[in-house]
Amino acid sequence: MADSQKIAKILVESIYNAGVRVVFGIPGAKIDAIFDTLSDHPEIKLIICRHEQNAAFMAQAVGRITGIPGVAIATSGPGAGNLTTGLVTATTEGDPVVALVGSVPRLLNTKHTHQSMRALDILSPTAKSAASIDVEDQAAEVILAAFRTANSNPKGSAVISIPMDVASGSSKITAFDPPAFHGPLFGPSQKEDVQKVAKMIDNAKLPVLFLGQRASSPRIVAAVRSVLKRHPFAVVETFQAAGAIPEDLAKHVFFGRVGLFRNQTGDRLLQQSDLVLTLGYDPTEYDASSWNPNGKLNIIHIDFTSCDYGAYYHPNMELLGSVRENILAISEAVTHVTDPAQDEFCQGLSRELISWQKDLDKTTGEKSLVHPLRFVSALQKRVSKDTTVTCDVGTVYIYMMRYFFAYEPRKLLCSNGQQTLGVGMPWAIAASLVQDPPCSEKVVSLSGDGGFMFSAQELSTAVQQGCNITHFIWNDEHYNMVEFQEEMKYGRSSGISLGGVDFVKFAEAFGGKGFRIHDNSEVESVMEQALAHKGLSLVDVRIDYSHAKNLAGNLIQDSVG
Repeated sequence: MADSQKIAKILVESIYNAGVRVVFGIPGAKIDAIFDTLSDHPEIKLIICRHEQNAAFMAQAVGRITGIPGVAIATSGPGAGNLTTGLVTATTEGDPVVALVGSVPRLLNTKHTHQSMRALDILSPTAKSAASIDVEDQAAEVILAAFRTANSNPKGSAVISIPMDVASGSSKITAFDPPAFHGPLFGPSQKEDVQKVAKMIDNAKLPVLFLGQRASSPRIVAAVRSVLKRHPFAVVETFQAAGAIPEDLAKHVFFGRVGLFRNQTGDRLLQQSDLVLTLGYDPTEYDASSWNPNGKLNIIHIDFTSCDYGAYYHPNMELLGSVRENILAISEAVTHVTDPAQDEFCQGLSRELISWQKDLDKTTGEKSLVHPLRFVSALQKRVSKDTTVTCDVGTVYIYMMRYFFAYEPRKLLCSNGQQTLGVGMPWAIAASLVQDPPCSEKVVSLSGDGGFMFSAQELSTAVQQGCNITHFIWNDEHYNMVEFQEEMKYGRSSGISLGGVDFVKFAEAFGGKGFRIHDNSEVESVMEQALAHKGLSLVDVRIDYSHAKNLAGNLIQDSVG
């Protein structure tokens, strides 16, 4: 057996062996042994954040982008409690995160003492697992289990509580080697089940691939693209599956994203389909009662785990196992897929999907407040398919996820399961830091003026770390996503007024560069200046939300019977 090592070193070496190269957190007396050890590690970068919630957001983005669990560290008491929103967002949205939290020494854990709190009781509902290292010899095994749990499908967060005296203790059971941190891969379903599904596809008039959040990884996306080159399935994405379809295929098989309000081209396609194959679909993104309100669609569930079976989602078959291996197996067994490009109904949907682009000039006066679609169109032309774009929650997120095209997986990021405000800037910081080399390419992030203030303090982190980010604030001085829905329900709004912040001066106070877009005439020129700025730039966009109610309008009505 190896010589004894400090527990803090065992934990840090475990993090490294798991593939982690950047860690986010805020120090404190109950967890400072981990920070002290991290400071000496030559290959792990320690990022000090301004709030633990944002540290969890950053870890979540690392997990989503890289596939390696992100790590967030917090001290005991309020430090641990502040992780709650970030961890539940990661777990809901399938992003692997490991959180390390400090706690009082074991001798005091039954006492009413400084920063004592039953952190695991609070954090356990937010995570897939929550465990305490109660004995020094448990340390290596507990952290290994946390990484394996966080990174097994469905992915999510895992929490480890580390008593202060344990962190400074020692053990002869040291960190496990890197292969231990990677669990076994799933295989395909039974061959006869795959054959049954293939036969159903052969006989279908309009089969549709419905891609969900667990079909968004580069590994699964590569398989989907391989299938589409052989068989022209019509494709619909949830918001988190954005980027699965490449540009050369999109014009033939892609029919948009669906979510929130049932009024999109993708919703019309699903309504018309006689066979819907859901890949990695999670109902938190888009409730089945919304896209299958009569419960009559013919559905095949393809996922790592069994479905959330109910009145509106009751698949005829479930193919469980590797989503990648199952879709590839189906592709080999299928002999015929109806080409949507040859279908008159689908041709109409394709035209509808981009019809807004032709009408844009008619709806955007040059001296008017910035029209959201004018902004989306301008941004689309000025970023590449490889640019990471992170989008906060709010009306900005509905416009971006509906109208901004993404052609690579996990390049257009949003919070769609929890719809958590404040993720835009922290996610952009994480996306910048995991680049190779770090902070080398421009990252774009967007938020509303309300959501931005949830994590605005991290501008300091972005500047100090040298992140190359342009952040756009769609500013109407209101919580507009709430406002327009209140007006639809009650004929008026309440509790939504904001304002009072000069965001240009705010950005400059942190060491960034501030810009302002007053109207449509300035969109392109100011956007180019901001994107050209090396480092942190922030743009206050005076947005026109007068048409926001249209996002929820014209809901599809089903015939019953």
